[in-house]
Amino acid sequence: MSNWTWSAWLTQTFWTALGQTLLMVSVTLLIGGLLGLALGLTLYGTRPGGVIENRGLYWVLSVIVNIIRPIPFVIFITVMTPVTLVVMGAYIGTVPAIFPMTIVCTVATSRIVEQSLVATDPSIVEAGRAMGASRAHILFRILVPEALAPLILGYTFLFVGVLDLSAVAGAVSSGGLGQFAISDGYAKFNNLVTLVAVVTMILLVQLVQLLGNYLARLILKRR
Repeated sequence: MSNWTWSAWLTQTFWTALGQTLLMVSVTLLIGGLLGLALGLTLYGTRPGGVIENRGLYWVLSVIVNIIRPIPFVIFITVMTPVTLVVMGAYIGTVPAIFPMTIVCTVATSRIVEQSLVATDPSIVEAGRAMGASRAHILFRILVPEALAPLILGYTFLFVGVLDLSAVAGAVSSGGLGQFAISDGYAKFNNLVTLVAVVTMILLVQLVQLLGNYLARLILKRR
């Protein structure tokens, strides 16, 4: 039978779970975001007609990304258990969960970066080439600044995805708000715990979305 009870113990457990979620999400976004940026730039640059066109490399990287992206994370984190154990020294817990989360975040970020760059005006690249700019200059000094506002919005959207990954990781005993909602809420028929976890995640998403929108507007106004 469901109930709506709360206690001091649940308060302590909630703050611990929130801290675990913030740790998983922030570290995953930092590492996966940077690796994804590098991979996305490589995908964009090596694609057919790109500034450093290499169809073979683009095909290999694109296939790898396309293989990982469709796999449901609850399956991916399970499949990666042996690798996670070797790399992290454990496969259960908040810190070990960051490894598979980072891999998924990297491939997701790479597509966001690639598509944001593809959407930029091609004449900008041609202008850079006409001025004798190097390939690295075109990528890092021309294209990335030009696509900065869409990239910020893309990374804001990515936060929602990574937060979702952390909740799924909680289903396999990795801690965080996901495990808090399942173990202390759903499993014990405590609707209040589940509601608090859901509302907290919604508030986190809203705060990050507002920040992302503000930064994107600020950049667009400065052009």
